[in-house]
Amino acid sequence: MKRRTSALSLSTAALLAIAAPLLTGCSTDSHPGAAAVVGGEQITLSSVQAQVEAVRDAQRAQPEGDQLVAASPALARETVAFLVYTEVLDRAAAEVGVEVTRRDVQEARGNAERNVGGPDALAEALLRQPNSTPLAGDEQIDRMLRGQLLFQGIAAELGVLPDGTGLDRMAQLMVDTADEVGVDVNPRYGAWDAEQLTLTDASMPWLRSEEPVEQPVTLDG
Repeated sequence: MKRRTSALSLSTAALLAIAAPLLTGCSTDSHPGAAAVVGGEQITLSSVQAQVEAVRDAQRAQPEGDQLVAASPALARETVAFLVYTEVLDRAAAEVGVEVTRRDVQEARGNAERNVGGPDALAEALLRQPNSTPLAGDEQIDRMLRGQLLFQGIAAELGVLPDGTGLDRMAQLMVDTADEVGVDVNPRYGAWDAEQLTLTDASMPWLRSEEPVEQPVTLDG
């Protein structure tokens, strides 16, 4: 990976914070069974549901499982946002010549595990991370780490810090990439207000909006 760093320095919340402008809220009527479509590639409802169930299972296995579930009512919606974001991030990274290999991700995971006290400690930290989407399972953890490495690599390639004005420049790159490849989101997950980072018809910030019942649905059309 170009200009690689393995530090676990960005939370999932930081990654998702600039994701809202990428989601157009458009219908996926032409793609039945899709939660979202990025550049012609579907994020299926079944894959979203599988990831949601993995998190819910991990939460319920904890002593305070009911509280953990109750604290993440928008899990399905946040999962879609996370998956869309990482797909667009991958496209944006390719645009500026940043690559992340499987070995990079494995090294980052090993470093993260050592930093927090082992694999179980990392899994618990990501399941319980405050003010952010809970994650569980190898697929989500590796996707998050890959996203961090891509994000850091893009910042390095652009010569900006991943904060302040640097975030604005990176966010614009992401918006331009999303516009170029095309992003459609199933309206089941809401319509997005890119300026306010808020779901329409929701009174709270988009990361904390109420979530419909988490079960597979069939799109009309």
